[in-house]
Amino acid sequence: MKKVLITGAAGFIGSHLCDRFIKEGYHVIGMDNLITGNIANIEHLFPLKNFEYYHHDVSKFVHVPGQLDYILHFASPASPIDYLKMPIQTLKVGSLGTHNLLGLAKSKNARILIASTSEVYGDPLVHPQQEDYWGNVNPIGPRGVYDEAKRFQEAITMAYHTFHGLETRIVRIFNTYGPRMRVEDGRVLPAFFSQAIRGEGLTVFGEGNQTRSFCYVDDLVEGIYRLLLSDYHMPVNVGNPSEITIMQFAHEVLALVNNPKAHIIYNPLPVDDPKQRQPDITRAKNILGWAPKVDRAEGLQRTYEYFKTVVTPS
Repeated sequence: MKKVLITGAAGFIGSHLCDRFIKEGYHVIGMDNLITGNIANIEHLFPLKNFEYYHHDVSKFVHVPGQLDYILHFASPASPIDYLKMPIQTLKVGSLGTHNLLGLAKSKNARILIASTSEVYGDPLVHPQQEDYWGNVNPIGPRGVYDEAKRFQEAITMAYHTFHGLETRIVRIFNTYGPRMRVEDGRVLPAFFSQAIRGEGLTVFGEGNQTRSFCYVDDLVEGIYRLLLSDYHMPVNVGNPSEITIMQFAHEVLALVNNPKAHIIYNPLPVDDPKQRQPDITRAKNILGWAPKVDRAEGLQRTYEYFKTVVTPS
């Protein structure tokens, strides 16, 4: 039985990856220090013989006994509300944590996939964003702790690939949504759903003209799985290229939740907030044979069903 270590295992995407690899017949070791993860996301896996859980901070030395075939590094605060509150931890998990896991992969002769992000493109001057675009990032701005941690993560991963010949994979994740997102995550989808269910104002920043492209989590996991098992080591965008303005998205959520008390309110645009987000997924299509299958209407309905179980109407 192949053995895989998944860091950030109790997080939103990490927990769905644990489910997928269990389903595929792997022995899964989940690792998380729970600073943003939720143990409830993986509790259903605890009775399984082919699942282990390690409570550990990957910024410190990582030891896993025995054979290890794959590592998926998904540990990191990932929403602005988290990395603005925990800037040092965010930088450490992207740098020291990645270094520790690359060292572990080297010692085990394991293949490692690291979770990068569309944030490496910053506030892009190229649209849609292709993998060969180097980005427009403010390294000392409030978002820099996350953006630069991920850019360094890519750099050290490529260095291990070229210098040590390590089998590495890099996925650049665009906006993803689905069940198990944290209610107080701070990102637009959980914010809109929780505000609409409670009958509050949906917080739109600026005039709501900035765009995002939302990918359902099952589609993302499929892309990650294919990338891990491919023989391609350069970065690959995985996301849904269906682009929408935040204002349009707010109206879709209002229509779906249908709470007469819910409405839209406006706040100033945050510093360095990206104005456009749309992945060019040509590389994923050509190399992985991957494209998203779940359209936004279906994905939002599934996500709404989840949020109804975790958000109490006011």
